Amino acid sequence: MNLSAFIAIAISTIFINNFILSRFLGLCPFIGVSKRTGPAISMGLAVTFVTTTASILTWLIYDLVLIPFHLEYLRTISFILVIAFFVQFAEIVIQKNMPAIYKAFGIYLTLITTNCAVLGVAVLNTDMFFMKGKAVAGSFLLSVFQGFGAGVGFTLAMVLMSGIRERLEFAEIPACLKDAPITFIVASLMSLAFLGFSGFKI
Repeated sequence: MNLSAFIAIAISTIFINNFILSRFLGLCPFIGVSKRTGPAISMGLAVTFVTTTASILTWLIYDLVLIPFHLEYLRTISFILVIAFFVQFAEIVIQKNMPAIYKAFGIYLTLITTNCAVLGVAVLNTDMFFMKGKAVAGSFLLSVFQGFGAGVGFTLAMVLMSGIRERLEFAEIPACLKDAPITFIVASLMSLAFLGFSGFKI
């Protein structure tokens, strides 16, 4: 394990295989919370925290419980339960200590529980950093960093989309394209733009 592995993961998760614009995971909060830059950044930071922490928890469960007891087939359901429990715990903490942020997120904070990007990171970690039932060298750090990188890529996509949507409010858009239609068109163009990063060789 060396620095180049972390650089490759960072470039891959943020640009080449961005979980929203390339893998098309986590589209619900991407569309729903990207109307304003402030909530978009807050949601991105929350998702980054969740993907990083979920990577830690799911790696430990997979390596210390599922593999030793030959329960790998329970990977998906166990990961879903762990992520749901953790997100609900985080929601309770935010609701109690930061009610303004909780109100700004609304239902989308709860939807992090079912955000497929979080589960996607956990599953991808086990697929990439476990070989023949054993963790590869440095897999824990690589998994955690990949979870963090996925969150950063998610945040980047959220911020870009929110900036564009704020500018669109001052543009003359045909009535038939306002709100959802123009949002999906912008998301498609952003996805095409990020497709250009797929030519990178790392």
